[in-house]
Amino acid sequence: MKKGVDYTGVAVVFGCHDGNGNFLFAKRGQNSRDEKGCWDPGGGGLEFGDTVEDTLRKEIMEEYCTDVLDYEFLGYRDVHREHEGVKTHWIALDFKVLVDREKVKNGEPHKLDEIAWFKLDEIPSPMHSQIPEWLRLHREKLEK
Repeated sequence: MKKGVDYTGVAVVFGCHDGNGNFLFAKRGQNSRDEKGCWDPGGGGLEFGDTVEDTLRKEIMEEYCTDVLDYEFLGYRDVHREHEGVKTHWIALDFKVLVDREKVKNGEPHKLDEIAWFKLDEIPSPMHSQIPEWLRLHREKLEK
């Protein structure tokens, strides 16, 4: 059985920032599950038995090799997509996360082609398909 396909998956999605209006994004590589070549803030699926906070901390350490200094829960999104003819359904728990910019590095070079910092108005294309809705729902909180 596959999360998000055979049953609704739960994902933790994080917008990591440096406290100065810059957000960390990763360009998804050829070994990514989907949306290859798209810029994405980061996230990961919740595993049975793990807490949401543990998943948030674990995924940020795995992807960006840094600790969570502080975080704010932004809200959730009910995400329905279709990828290569397969319908998916995820509940995305969205967070704004403060990290130490000096400690950040690409922890998954086999999945992420590169990582870079951007202002929210400067996110490069192509963006992950969920970024416009993420920004529409949370931009005000992200910019505080």
